[in-house]
Amino acid sequence: MKTEQSDHPKPVLLTVSGMIPENLADQIAAGRRPHADYLELARGLNADILDYAKARIVAGRFTPALERLGGANLVLAYACWKLRAQYRLILTDGEQIGLPLAAFMKFTPGYRPRHFMITHIISVPKKALIVDVLRLASHIDGFIVYSRWQKRFIQDRWRVKDTRVLFTPFMVDDRFFAPGKVEPKPSPRPFICAVGLERRDYPTLLKAVEGLDLDVVIAAASPWSKRKDTTAGERIPDNVTVRKFDQFALRQLYADARFVVMPLEPVEFQAGVTAILEAMAMGKAVICSRVPGQTDIIVDSENGRYVTACDPSALREEILRLLGRPEEATRLGNNGRKLVEAEMNIDRYVKRLAEFLNAGQGD
Repeated sequence: MKTEQSDHPKPVLLTVSGMIPENLADQIAAGRRPHADYLELARGLNADILDYAKARIVAGRFTPALERLGGANLVLAYACWKLRAQYRLILTDGEQIGLPLAAFMKFTPGYRPRHFMITHIISVPKKALIVDVLRLASHIDGFIVYSRWQKRFIQDRWRVKDTRVLFTPFMVDDRFFAPGKVEPKPSPRPFICAVGLERRDYPTLLKAVEGLDLDVVIAAASPWSKRKDTTAGERIPDNVTVRKFDQFALRQLYADARFVVMPLEPVEFQAGVTAILEAMAMGKAVICSRVPGQTDIIVDSENGRYVTACDPSALREEILRLLGRPEEATRLGNNGRKLVEAEMNIDRYVKRLAEFLNAGQGD
């Protein structure tokens, strides 16, 4: 295997910690799902994409052993390491890929491309300890974070320069998630929804809405999260429905709802960010638990409302307040849509990352 840099290395290799559907482009073209961020990044960065399927091919005969040792993410990290001589920069889409890749490159000689890592929650003690013990920060040239809390943690813990840590808001496809794309369906009584799996505090929501004169739909699913559905084992009130939606049906759900509730467990990262931005893009107000990691999108009373986390009474009170003030819900939703259009859409996201990576390549 080559350890020297190729004479004409390609610009960027981008990882996707999942399996890219074969019909993805057709679904997007048909308007059945939003544009995928990794496809837009690949276009904007002139990058090659490496997902689980391609990584298994690259890893070859080592695939079974690597999967037994660390699962598909370790295979993906190894494949990046194996291809490293062909690229000037590797962008990993999470710590589950970025940390093992940094270790592979730290402890092997030869050419090393620049390595930028999208960083979701590196403050978890196990992850932070791995970085400490193996001193991996030296082999992560840039950290891309969606939470200012995580940015502060990285800079304080490893004395990383500010120029190496990019805080960027997450993004949404505001052309797919847009109020004009679907017609809201009338409902016999008020209707609200909650969406997603990652660190959702659905037990608090269930207690908050029990007995209220409104309907609640909990869309307890996620294409990425491996967390369990926290409605499991709970008593579901008569006015609550729990089911899964694809993104096409989810857009209709947002359109039909008066507003969206995001009940979160106390977290230090941007749990719920995808659903929050989708709701905002659809012009819907969001009631969100106030937790350390989820404070970078909603501005209280401007484009949403915060409530005390894990407090059913506070959440119930805010739901009733916003139901009784539909004009305020509309104002908050409109402001959220304006924010998405100005700063938190997929085009702005790609532009910010491209600028950060291009600056890093020149260091």
